[in-house]
Amino acid sequence: MPLQISKNNQTRPSGRHRRRSRLRLIAPTTSRAIMADASEECTEQNVKELSENIIGQLWRVEAMLLLNTIFAGVIVGIGAYGHRYRHYGFTRYLMLGVTTLFLPVISYVISASGSVDHPFHVLIHEELIANCWAPGLHTSMVITSTCLVLICAINTSPVVATDDREDRSVRPPFELLVQGIWILYLAIPSIGGGRSFEFARAYFIITPFALIYAKMALKCYAFLKARKSFALGRNPRLIVGYMQQLLREEGDDQHGEEDVNVPPPPLVVTGEDKRQVEKQPEPHGYMFRNNMKALQDGNLVTIERVWQLDTMFLMPMPQRLKDICLSFALFKLLRCRFARYKLANVITKETIKFVRRVMLKDGEHERAFRMIADELSFLHDYYDSPLPVLYPGSWFTTTLSMVISLLSICYCILYVLDVIKEARIFPQERAIISCMYFCSMSKLGRRNQRAIRFGRLHFDLVPGLLLTVFVVVAEARDIASHICSSWTKVILTCRCVRRASLKLPPVVPKWVGWLLRCRCDWLLRHWNDKMRQSSLLVFQRMQFHQLVLPGCLLRLLDRKSNNVKVPSEVKACIINALRSTSGSNGAGLSKGMTTLRQSQIGRSLLWACNNSKGTSDTILVWHIATAILEVRHPHHQGDGRPSSVSDMKSAATHLSRYCAYLVEFCPELLPDDDAWSKHLYKKVKKDAKRALATGGGTPVSSMTPEAAYQKLVELLGATQNHEVLKDAAKLAKQLRELAGGEEMEWELLAGFWSELILYLAPSDNLKGHLQAVDRGGELITLLWALITHIGIIDRPGDTAASAPAIGV
Repeated sequence: MPLQISKNNQTRPSGRHRRRSRLRLIAPTTSRAIMADASEECTEQNVKELSENIIGQLWRVEAMLLLNTIFAGVIVGIGAYGHRYRHYGFTRYLMLGVTTLFLPVISYVISASGSVDHPFHVLIHEELIANCWAPGLHTSMVITSTCLVLICAINTSPVVATDDREDRSVRPPFELLVQGIWILYLAIPSIGGGRSFEFARAYFIITPFALIYAKMALKCYAFLKARKSFALGRNPRLIVGYMQQLLREEGDDQHGEEDVNVPPPPLVVTGEDKRQVEKQPEPHGYMFRNNMKALQDGNLVTIERVWQLDTMFLMPMPQRLKDICLSFALFKLLRCRFARYKLANVITKETIKFVRRVMLKDGEHERAFRMIADELSFLHDYYDSPLPVLYPGSWFTTTLSMVISLLSICYCILYVLDVIKEARIFPQERAIISCMYFCSMSKLGRRNQRAIRFGRLHFDLVPGLLLTVFVVVAEARDIASHICSSWTKVILTCRCVRRASLKLPPVVPKWVGWLLRCRCDWLLRHWNDKMRQSSLLVFQRMQFHQLVLPGCLLRLLDRKSNNVKVPSEVKACIINALRSTSGSNGAGLSKGMTTLRQSQIGRSLLWACNNSKGTSDTILVWHIATAILEVRHPHHQGDGRPSSVSDMKSAATHLSRYCAYLVEFCPELLPDDDAWSKHLYKKVKKDAKRALATGGGTPVSSMTPEAAYQKLVELLGATQNHEVLKDAAKLAKQLRELAGGEEMEWELLAGFWSELILYLAPSDNLKGHLQAVDRGGELITLLWALITHIGIIDRPGDTAASAPAIGV
């Protein structure tokens, strides 16, 4: 029934403000009006004022709908690149702004849309009366679009269940549940029906609410179950107790330090929840009640059992799957360190020997880096994504999550098809607002009504289609993550290990084998295998016509912080240096002095590793000296240089620029004080710019390599320069005069930088390394995890060696 408006002044709009207030009840979308001719008795100004009021309101509400779509795009876009937005300033505040503005925007849009499903009167200057309404299709599209934005937010919300000692738990986003309830409250009047609302269309409004509540219920259930799970939430306490059991039962060491036949240790991979555990006093936490033999014969899957299964699926077990299982077991040990346990009292000798044999094998440096990268990917997923909480030991939550995602995709497809069909079948409903108006002073009254329509449903259709695309992409990505993730591969591998003695049908091994070999590294969040490059010496950039051969080689020095793929030469040099390191707790580490002491020529350079100065001083001195020598020995393709020299030069220059990047951007990961390292870098860089600027004459970038080298040594070695610059010039000159020539120079530099980066890696700054993992990984963090598993927890002489690790 149309709303009857009395001619009494108390119920009638009394002015322009009152008329605009009444018109705010009109629903979204935009602009174009299809108007009939005005009544003869009513002026064109009356009709124009009616159109302007309604069109203005449509523009405002349509802008809100577009803003909702932008919110969904931001949420899905950030979610596609992981949850690192919590660790970057811009994206963190962007996400905060989106979540803050979402609630008032949806309240405005749904309230406006829900109120116009019923017809109402509009009174203009007591002469023009308009009866206006919005079609039910428009209302359902507005409410559904709002629900789709909320589904996107739920999909990208992290849920993390950790031990209390880790202090990293992230509870399910209950604020999104409250928003879902609020949206339902606002949508109830529209769901209840109206003149133009079909009851059959209620399906498309009720279904997204069911999906929202199902997703939230699943997240809450998975979080609570994961918190109590010994495989997830309580895992660090159980692993510590289990390793203590191994230490007690290990007995005497029966294998030599370099024994190539060291058997795999019984490190836990999966199956903790299948055994009975008992509570122990700290620091052990929990322990298994049975002995080691009984455990390994049951459902507990260890690395030892995985390594012994060489004929799985009627074919040899892929080495890649064994490596992933080992990475998963090492990830559980690394969580113990983040839970502030002393790994020196947890890691057994057999574990150290086995990791050294596998990781430091000659010629397999790529495999070692890939395994540690997988371990850090497990760590990143567990602390920053909702995926791991769905694996508490059963397939129920994982399967249910994929079913809900499939239902969401199906709903989006059916919704789009229905909207397109309705828009084509009922062209009269393509307008957003339809009005029938007549002149109150006309003798014919309602019999002289005229029609006027505002807006097009295309303005609702486009944001709705974009939102469905965002939801489908997010849901499909979640399904692919469940199927192709390393977590799934580990779980399937361990299930096959437990059932290896059963005779499976021929189809099952082939299907599972294909699934285990499926890789989606481009889709999932893994370590990016990149290293930053920074240079303290920045030369003037040349014009294109000046790019002669020496200048082309100097362009590397004009990069402030480039992100390049870690060369294989760098990995090989680091593993070679780590292989020669002996002892635990960093006893074999030094600031490059071990490499220099190996030859009489290198001993003359020990002064540049003065222990009385800070580590940042040493890094900058050797970095500048390496950059000067890089100018003297430009790299040319096909110049006849031995490949070993090129490999050593590549390793030395990349590690030099990476260490300079650490001093400039990540000093918290270095031994020195953060503020002091930053201050030193800025001071030395400023002095270097001044020295290069006051050189005069021909620019360094346009000289020949030898002339540029001599010029840099002269400019940087001036007496008025900073001590670091003078030491660097002296070191570069000494390296130039070595008896072995270029080959000896780069051999010493490659050995020095490989040893120095290993010296920098041990650290108790768990928070800094965890933030580096959140950013996508740092080379020094990968090395930190690697040396942790071979028993190097602290640097030589660190007083922290006897203290517990600092919590995150």
